[in-house]
Amino acid sequence: MSLSSLASLSELSAAEWDALLPDDNPFLCHAFLSAVEQSGSVSVENGWQPEHLVWREDGQIRAAIPGYRKTHSWGEYVFDQGWAEACQRAGIRYYPKWLGAIPFSPVTGARLLGETSAVDQLLTALPDYLQDQHLSGAHLNFTRPEENARLRGQANWLPRLGCQYHWHNRGYRDFQDFLDTLMSRKRKQLRKEREQVAADGIAFQWFSGAQLSESQWDFVYACYANTYRVRGRHPYLSRAFFSLLAERMPESIRVTIACWQSKPVAMAFSLLSGTTLYGRYWGCLAEFDGLHFETCFYQGMEYAIEQGLTHFDAGAQGEHKLLRGFEPVITHSWHYLRHPGLRAAVEDFLREERAGVRAWAEDARDALPYRRGD
Repeated sequence: MSLSSLASLSELSAAEWDALLPDDNPFLCHAFLSAVEQSGSVSVENGWQPEHLVWREDGQIRAAIPGYRKTHSWGEYVFDQGWAEACQRAGIRYYPKWLGAIPFSPVTGARLLGETSAVDQLLTALPDYLQDQHLSGAHLNFTRPEENARLRGQANWLPRLGCQYHWHNRGYRDFQDFLDTLMSRKRKQLRKEREQVAADGIAFQWFSGAQLSESQWDFVYACYANTYRVRGRHPYLSRAFFSLLAERMPESIRVTIACWQSKPVAMAFSLLSGTTLYGRYWGCLAEFDGLHFETCFYQGMEYAIEQGLTHFDAGAQGEHKLLRGFEPVITHSWHYLRHPGLRAAVEDFLREERAGVRAWAEDARDALPYRRGD
């Protein structure tokens, strides 16, 4: 029995890795994670060195955690840069650290994969692994409730809370049925936003991964990259990632493209499970009033209703989602810090932060547009 790491997911077959997965979350599968690696979107050079932890018994992999050796904290959506800065001032080394997460994807899902007993042994062996590898600590982002219960019983793991905004399909017959659950003023606002986009002559079409041509993927990537470049940043994902994903898991991809005068002007890229639409990336090459809300939110909500999906996760942050019916959802991450002084300071900080996050999520419900009593 031993804990080791994989420098690339290509060291395992898709069948070996996917056999460890508990559900159909598309971000965890071999096809997605290997596409991120082989497209160069994660690498040693950009500070996302693949380092997937595996627990073997009798030569067989019984448990695993998808993970990366990090030399910075970009692209994680659980913000610990303040901890790193405090360490620098105190002369404590914070990087490299080990991160158990899905790159650039703040999506809750399984992180502790495989058999229960093997996962427990992996977690028990992890502190020695961190010490041997000169890593400051381990971080598990966006964990599931089952994993939260397990990690509460592990020594020195610190829980952290966050807040996202998700939309729930409560059996709506159509988008109007959803609108009927809203307060009158809010209902009029959403209807006005949709009517504005329609009045501008913008039409939408949905595609699966297999239906998109390479030239359409060029457009998708141009929109995606533009959302970063307008903020003076480089996009995390490479163009090759999208083609690899379309080749390996086309059935999980959904892209809506907005056209004006028959020309594509915006897109939203999503992934799909049996119950959930995951809105991930959006971008536009022309500006229209309300285009962002229609492309990223209303199109996805309508698609979820039509397809009978129960859940729409449109990404991290964004208090403006509350006014459009997205409800606050508490997210969880866990942090193991080897330095005792740092661990104690972070523990105090997280205790106060958790209370603040819970209070914020509770207060945020007052901003929801639903009729009271519904």
